[in-house]
Amino acid sequence: MDERVAVVVGGGSGIGAAIAGALAADGCRVTVADRDEPKARDVAAGLGGRHAAAAVEVTDEATVEALLDGVTAREGGLDVVVNCAGVSTIGLVTDLDVAEFRRVVDVDLTGGFVVLKHAGRRIRDGGVIVTLTSLNARQPAAGMSAYCAAKAGLAMLVQVAALELAARGVRVNAISPGLVETPLTAPALEIPGITEDYLENTPLGRAGTPQDVAALARFVCSGEASWLTGEVLDLNGGAHLRRYPDLLGHIAKAFG
Repeated sequence: MDERVAVVVGGGSGIGAAIAGALAADGCRVTVADRDEPKARDVAAGLGGRHAAAAVEVTDEATVEALLDGVTAREGGLDVVVNCAGVSTIGLVTDLDVAEFRRVVDVDLTGGFVVLKHAGRRIRDGGVIVTLTSLNARQPAAGMSAYCAAKAGLAMLVQVAALELAARGVRVNAISPGLVETPLTAPALEIPGITEDYLENTPLGRAGTPQDVAALARFVCSGEASWLTGEVLDLNGGAHLRRYPDLLGHIAKAFG
C-alpha cells in the first residue's frame, strides 16, 4: 500500500493505535485522529516522521469535515479511512436514562454515519472504508441495550454504504471484534468473574489483542481483499457460537 493516504479515527489508543501501526508498516501515510489529540500525537510520533496527528470528535460533524479536508489538501488525496471511535454504557432497558442511551448512539451510530458520509465524499475511487462494530452487533447482552442497538445499526449502515459506493470501486466493510483488552473494556474486566465468563464462552479460549484486529484491518484495506465489500467480519475466537457473558450477574455479585 505504498503512498496510500490513510486516516484512523479513534487511533489514539487500543485497537485504533494498532491499526494505525499496521497501515503505516504497510507503507500508508497515516493521520492518527482522536478526540484526545495528545494521545494521537504520541501514536503518530511512534510511527515516524511521515505520519501526522489531528483532533476529531465524531459527534461534531464540522470536525470530521475539517479532518478529512485537511488530510486531502495536505496529502493530495485520501485512500483509506478506518473508524474505531466508540463508547459503551450499562443499564437495564427499563432503567437506562434516555440521555445516556442517546450519548452512546450519538458516538457509535450517528458518529459512524458522519465518518462514512464524509469519507465517502472525499475518498478516491477504489478506496477503502472500514468501521469497527462489535460482537454485540449480532449477540445481545442484558444491560447493553444502547451499545447493542448502536452497533447493530452500524453494521447495517456499512452494508448500505457498500451498495451506494460500489459504483466508484470504493469498498466498505466492518470488523466486529469480541473481547479485546483495551482501555474501553478495562473497567468491565476488572469486575471479578467477567473475564472468566467471556473466556468460557469463547471456543478458542482467549481474548483478542489489538494486533489481532489490526492484522485483519490491514488485510481488508489491502489489494488482497479487492473483491470484499459489504461484509461484517466476526473476529471473536468463536464467541458468537455460544452465549454472551452474564455481565449484570457479575456486577450484582461485586457491588450488590
